[in-house]
Amino acid sequence: MAPSGSRSIKRGCQRVLYWIPVLFIALIVAWSYYAYVLQLCIESIEDTGEKVVYLLVYHVVFIMFVWAYWQTIFTKPMNPLKEFHLSHSDKELLEREDRGESQQEILRRIAKDLPIYTRTNSGAIRFCDRCQLLKPDRCHHCSVCDKCILKMDHHCPWVNNCVGFANYKFFMLFLLYSLLYCLFITATDLQYFIKFWTAGGRAHFRLKEYLNGLPDTQAKFHILFLFFSASMFSVSLASLFIYHCWLVCKNRSTLEAVRSPVFRHGTDKNGFSLGFSKNFRQVFGDEVKYWPIPVFSSLGDGCSFPTCLVNLDPEQPSSPTGSNPTNKSAAEGRQFPSKPLRESQSRLLTSTPSWSENETATDKDRKGASNPGMTIENEA
Repeated sequence: MAPSGSRSIKRGCQRVLYWIPVLFIALIVAWSYYAYVLQLCIESIEDTGEKVVYLLVYHVVFIMFVWAYWQTIFTKPMNPLKEFHLSHSDKELLEREDRGESQQEILRRIAKDLPIYTRTNSGAIRFCDRCQLLKPDRCHHCSVCDKCILKMDHHCPWVNNCVGFANYKFFMLFLLYSLLYCLFITATDLQYFIKFWTAGGRAHFRLKEYLNGLPDTQAKFHILFLFFSASMFSVSLASLFIYHCWLVCKNRSTLEAVRSPVFRHGTDKNGFSLGFSKNFRQVFGDEVKYWPIPVFSSLGDGCSFPTCLVNLDPEQPSSPTGSNPTNKSAAEGRQFPSKPLRESQSRLLTSTPSWSENETATDKDRKGASNPGMTIENEA
């Protein structure tokens, strides 16, 4: 009992420590609200029109920022479906095999019925020993959460959560609105910061001369520190937001940017890229009205993803893009995704015929029209 009790105490202490970064951000945001609304807008700004406009815009950005942050923190990461977990008989069979090649044969047999196209660097089936499951494409095991996370991007200590398929859109909106929040504060606070800078003198920055510019010393401190904090956070948030925008455009996760996914034919960093439009809609969805709102609208189920690859794994029953008509019946028999997709979601999972394919189809139609006898013979 003692080791078990000590482990539970250790896990409890770790859970408390993991919330410290989130608490720090919450305190900073709460203080910024007090400093901006009360000390700057209400106490320092004398023009009523300017005060009202600042407060209205500020609260819109503030609400969206807090909403997106809340969704990023408390949205539970999605885990692989039960079809990817080993059955009891498969577990026993795998445990009886000592050789790695024999175990891989068992895993390959199980993977034939699953939409799995990525491999390890050595070409083996991606298997998680701790979760006892075959990892879906883009799925990784998080050592902090101790779970396999669908389309895992990274574990973020500032939200105390794994950023993955379930909350990546929320994370992107959190970065966007937090950046807008800091930029808005910096822009509107700038003129009062300049007042302090010029009133104090370029050499000595005398505070006494600034007493005529702002009502009290407390407001001066908050306005000065607010400007510095918002401007510094703006720089870091801008760099992080631009980086993740680049990842969205390329349809990569942070882990895939560090280590490119491996397919049967080899490594391909652009294996999941479908072009800017489809890459963007895979994260934000088809409906434009939901793009700026922190509600889930991403496409797919997180367990299977369309690829742009030409030479796909021949061992798999069907292509993830579903473009091959001979494999259509096999694709219809699959259980993925587990829930029916909306028509808008299904369009992303259906590859668009290329220009050359369209041209070939057009040529065939023209030939058939010019020689109807040949067409009837071929159909027969």
